[in-house]
Amino acid sequence: MENALWRGGWISRLRIASGLVLFVFAFFHFINIGLGLFHTDMLHGMQDGRKTVSRHGIGSVLLYAALLVHAGLALVSIAQRRTLRMPFSVALQVVLGLLIPLQLISHLVQTRYAHEIFGVNDEMGYVIILMWPNSAIWLQSLLLLLVWVHGCIGLHMWLRLTSWWRRMVPYLIGLAVFVPSFALAGLLTEGRRIWLDFADPELREQYIEHYNWPSAETFQSLFSVKDNTLMVFWGALALTGLIYIARKLWRRRHSVRVRYVNGPEIVSEKGMTLLEMSHANGIPHTALCGGKGRCTTCRVVVEHGAGHLHPPTEIEARSLNAVGAPEGTRLACQIRPTDPVTVFRVFRPDGARDRAHASQGQERQLAVLFLDMRGFTARTTGQLPYDIVFLLNRFFDAIVPAITAQGGTVDKYMGDGLLAMFETADTTGSARAGLRAAADIGRALERFNQQLTAEGSSPVRIGMGLHLGDLVLGEIGAAKHAPRTIIGDAVNVASRLEAETKALGVELLVSETLLEAAGLHCNPDELRAFSLRGVSNPVTALPVEQASDLEAHASPWEQIA
Repeated sequence: MENALWRGGWISRLRIASGLVLFVFAFFHFINIGLGLFHTDMLHGMQDGRKTVSRHGIGSVLLYAALLVHAGLALVSIAQRRTLRMPFSVALQVVLGLLIPLQLISHLVQTRYAHEIFGVNDEMGYVIILMWPNSAIWLQSLLLLLVWVHGCIGLHMWLRLTSWWRRMVPYLIGLAVFVPSFALAGLLTEGRRIWLDFADPELREQYIEHYNWPSAETFQSLFSVKDNTLMVFWGALALTGLIYIARKLWRRRHSVRVRYVNGPEIVSEKGMTLLEMSHANGIPHTALCGGKGRCTTCRVVVEHGAGHLHPPTEIEARSLNAVGAPEGTRLACQIRPTDPVTVFRVFRPDGARDRAHASQGQERQLAVLFLDMRGFTARTTGQLPYDIVFLLNRFFDAIVPAITAQGGTVDKYMGDGLLAMFETADTTGSARAGLRAAADIGRALERFNQQLTAEGSSPVRIGMGLHLGDLVLGEIGAAKHAPRTIIGDAVNVASRLEAETKALGVELLVSETLLEAAGLHCNPDELRAFSLRGVSNPVTALPVEQASDLEAHASPWEQIA
């Protein structure tokens, strides 16, 4: 995870580090405001604790350096862009980032600056009275929201390269909504309370004395500082825009032709990265890390013109080596074509127009279940096609929910049988999901057979093979007709184990490999070694006469139940 998160250059790492400092400060600041929902003492107590850190010499340097570095790098990034076309999430983050200083500057001047220069006691109560009850309170509430959404977008774009983040997103969305809502509730609650106190002439005098309330002249000085600082910000923004325009005009003197395999041919400005060229011309091009060189989803195979490209930088080479990219593969976010090139996009975000590159296949170690109905041919001899289909559908309706309930998916149906896989976050989870599903299928089959017996039909018998091993997941088939499926030795082993259940007269064979991955143990005397056709080495497996009794053969079963 560390390699993926910090794989970019030092500028990218500096932007991430400074953003994390600001995000942590904002998080605790919002929680602090929210405590006003409970009691004033809690609000001021946490504020005193925060100030101990943020207004300590080291804390102040770290916080304000992070603020200046993060804002400065953002403006530099905008000035260096080759195009203003960007994904919606990136554009939203940029716009929110540019809006934040418009309110943040006023907040900093009225609090930290007023405290350091004029000795104002800038407790939360002072800030709230200063804004209450006019439009300023809503503008500052908007600032809270802008800062939080900007930070959450940045955090998501950084951490989405990890597997654990995808699992946590549903829960973190709730936290992301809760934090600003909690802060706003605390702000409004404390605002109403303190405004009622301030309406009392006697309490008002005490508040004014306690906060060392600024005089009219002091307020005028503070407003002047705020206006001047805003002018500096507007000047920096204007300079950024001028640099962007000047660079764009200069680059338009030169252009380069790029042809995409199975795609269009474009003419774009020299100096842009290939990824920027794609986005500027509306060409779909995947880039999960936003074009920072930390992932490899924007990679391309350069079919013609590779000799005119600059050699890979350390950042690009490190990322390509991490995925074992073949020769001729480059990162679109790192190369800047100056001569005509022909490229093939390895990953496509719109997948419907072209066949994806073979490297979209993914290797995983997962549990697979092969299931087949016993004696199906003899059972259906002489029946009408309608009756055969009706029986199969009733059978699958009865057992498939046991698979899907454990997070499994049916990869394919094969007449009277099926192949299922259990795609979970890790190997242990996959093995345990497969075991739970097998036991549940056994119980579902018992209930289904009870219905058949009540109807005067003979019960259904099945055989299952359950194994865990290496699989390749990918879209396999003709272009535009390639379903996502699995292939690999694990599928063959599961199929051969299922075939062995017929001779043994059992419902289930579970490979020892899967049992060990699930952390289960069984009596060694119950295990049997099988020489399976098409499998080079013998496979040791546990025969289970009734799949519903699986837990009786393995322990500690309660940890997966």
